[in-house]
Order: sequence, then C-alpha cells, then structure tokens
Amino acid sequence: MKKLYVGNLAWGVTDDDLQAKFAEHGSVASAVVITDRESGRSRGFGFVEMEDGADAAIEALNGQDFQGRALRVNEAQSKERSGGGRPGGGGGGRRF
Repeated sequence: MKKLYVGNLAWGVTDDDLQAKFAEHGSVASAVVITDRESGRSRGFGFVEMEDGADAAIEALNGQDFQGRALRVNEAQSKERSGGGRPGGGGGGRRF
C-alpha cells in the first residue's frame, strides 16, 4: 500500500471526487481532502492511499488538469523523512 500526496486541488474537490479520479488507476483504500479545522474549507491538498496502481496514478495524474487546476501527485513523505517535528530550537533573546 502506498500513500500519495495530491496537491494544487481546486477548492471544490471532495473526498469522493479524489477517490473516483484515482480509482481509474487502481484500488483506492482511502482518499481525503485536508480541510482547515476552524473554517472547514479545503486547504488545497489531500492524501490517497492505494492498494495497487499508485505508480501508474502518479505517472498519469501528475500535471493533469482536474477541475481547472494542474494536479501535483507524488509519494507522500513521512513526517520523520521530511524533517518535521524536529526537537530543538532556541536562540531568541537580544543580540548586542
């Protein structure tokens, strides 16, 4: 199973739209458009988990027009691999 990142989504795209689009290329386990917690509006990206056909979906859909926007499709990166959630920080304070 592969998890795909789908970016540059039109604001009106729903989970069902995403599922239907990717189902053309393989078995979709889940499809979710990420929404803002407070407003409930789409944040313009989502994730699709595919049981098979993920590579074909990336090849076919990356750059393809979907509801007026060119999709950006690639394999999702885990938070650990993308460098998110690093411990540390600090600094701050005044400089003299």
